[in-house]
Amino acid sequence: MTLSELSLNQKARIIDFDSHDLVLETRLREIGFAEGDQVTVLHFGPFGKNPMSLKLNGALIALRRREAQAIVVEII
Repeated sequence: MTLSELSLNQKARIIDFDSHDLVLETRLREIGFAEGDQVTVLHFGPFGKNPMSLKLNGALIALRRREAQAIVVEII
C-alpha cells in the first residue's frame, strides 16, 4: 500500500520507497521521510485530495498525492 492510499487520520509506518525517479526519492528523504518512520494523514486539499497534510516525526508536511505514491507503508 502507498501513502497516497491512506484515509484521513490513518496511521502507517514507512517501509520502502517505490520510485523509479531517484530525484524524487532523494527529495523525500531530504524532507525527512525514512523507513521505520510513523506518518499520519491529517487533511486533504479540496482539489482531488491535493495536497495531503501529514504528521511525520512531529512535523507537519504537505505532500502531493503523486509524490505520496512513491512511499510504501504498512498500516499500524
